[in-house]
Amino acid sequence: MSIIAWLVVGAVAGYVANYFLGTRNGLIMTIGFGIVGAIVGGAAWSYIQNRTFDFNAMLSGIDIPSIVAAIVGAVVLGALGGWWSKRNAAV
Repeated sequence: MSIIAWLVVGAVAGYVANYFLGTRNGLIMTIGFGIVGAIVGGAAWSYIQNRTFDFNAMLSGIDIPSIVAAIVGAVVLGALGGWWSKRNAAV
């Protein structure tokens, strides 16, 4: 996937994940959050389909399955991050 596609998918996934999680981030942080979520979601989707991590076929471009995988990855990543920060704050 090209760098432009990663930025677009990352921006969409980051924005939707921020909406679901109730957080507010800047544009760069939202795109970065979405790109990392796309990597996590794409790796999980690749493993579910092929039982292996095929990084060449993780996300195929700007299409609905790639965006959904990126959103799910970003929401899971954000939820784990929120849980981790609350866990460390309680100590």
